[in-house]
Amino acid sequence: MELNELVKIRRSVRSYSEDRISESEIRQIIACAQLSPSWKNTQTGRYYVALSDEAIETVMNCLPDFNQNSSRNAAYIISSYQKGLSGAGSDEGDLWGAYDLGLQNAYLLLKASEMGYDTLIMGLRDFQGLKEYFGIPDDETVLPVIAIGKRKGEPVFKPRKDPDEILKIR
Repeated sequence: MELNELVKIRRSVRSYSEDRISESEIRQIIACAQLSPSWKNTQTGRYYVALSDEAIETVMNCLPDFNQNSSRNAAYIISSYQKGLSGAGSDEGDLWGAYDLGLQNAYLLLKASEMGYDTLIMGLRDFQGLKEYFGIPDDETVLPVIAIGKRKGEPVFKPRKDPDEILKIR
């Protein structure tokens, strides 16, 4: 599948079927995400995956009600990065860690789409509850929780701004 086609099919999905992703498929997706560039190849991104019923219920309880409803039947990927490594010594400090994790997550989303899975990135979450359940160390910053599963129905495509609205060339 060509990149333009892949980008066009990737949507934020808010309704999932009961078909659950397997551990081996998660491993394939994370392996692809690992190929993303990072500051000085520090590779600070980390993932914690909820596949069991207990883990999924725990993650759901760390989400607001509307995200619980939007991600029902999905598995969850909690993404974080190790603090203090990317951009070390620069004025931006840990911003590079967040930037690198964003790149890594973009690869993850596209690989999931290529494999027929859909995703929803959720920023509102009880990060302390997630850290406790998964044993995430204090030197990691938890960023989004990503729901992953098979879509139920067709998500709406929301229009994008025209490139001339966001682009300046001199």
